[in-house]
Amino acid sequence: MVIRDHKLSMRKQCELLQLSRSRLYYQPVGESAENLCFMEIIDKQFLETPWYGSRQMARYMKRNNHRCGRHRVRRLMRLMRLVPIYQEPNTSKKHPQHKIWPYLLRNAIIDRPNQVWCADITYIPMRRGFLYLVAIMDWYSRKVLAWRLSNSMDADFCVEALKEALANHGTPEIFNSDQGSQFTSGAWIDVLMDAKIKISMDGKGAWRDNRMIERLWRSLKYECVYLNAFETGSEMRAGIGKWLTYYNSERPHSTHGVLTPNEAYENKTEPMKLAA
Repeated sequence: MVIRDHKLSMRKQCELLQLSRSRLYYQPVGESAENLCFMEIIDKQFLETPWYGSRQMARYMKRNNHRCGRHRVRRLMRLMRLVPIYQEPNTSKKHPQHKIWPYLLRNAIIDRPNQVWCADITYIPMRRGFLYLVAIMDWYSRKVLAWRLSNSMDADFCVEALKEALANHGTPEIFNSDQGSQFTSGAWIDVLMDAKIKISMDGKGAWRDNRMIERLWRSLKYECVYLNAFETGSEMRAGIGKWLTYYNSERPHSTHGVLTPNEAYENKTEPMKLAA
């Protein structure tokens, strides 16, 4: 849809298109060239050692002669939403006034599509900045049902992806996420409750569950993002869209043998049981 009435303000055009101005342009977030370099180094190392907190990451940087102390490492890791894997609750930044919902998947057997969906957000580097990517995934098949890029960490782009997934794929029985403020926001919770979906949030003992979608981020970054060094948001959106189409339709997932996520989503295979 193209609006040709030049008398309309940009704000009005965005309202008619149901877009925010930030997502219309996908302007990358600004940081110094040095910090962007450090962020890429930290992100690559975090993919290899996801249990590294800021202290361990700062030691890694020092060992490799990068002048990036712990305070800067901690700030950059928070900016990238990198949360180390612990056996205690330590999910993404919570909102102090938002309700935290109980974890519903302990010892659950996931044996069919649309039984459980999940969502996560990751940092995506560009040549001169970075954006954030949210993905909605079907837990059983590993199919990516919807995704969105944003230059900010507000809840809007997550809600947009959720609404698209629901419109195109029906409703899951349970939706699981971490306790990040995007997933505890009123806008996000309202969509789930209106669709009568049970809400589950990671907590103590559920830290392993994040590994599933973390593997998606690892593959995406090594097979697409880091190989291309996208210049603009539009280039990144096209590149990620092409890779996710390949991931869903052509790339067999180890969980389902020779089946791709699309095929597993359409076909019943062996059930899987989550760790206690």
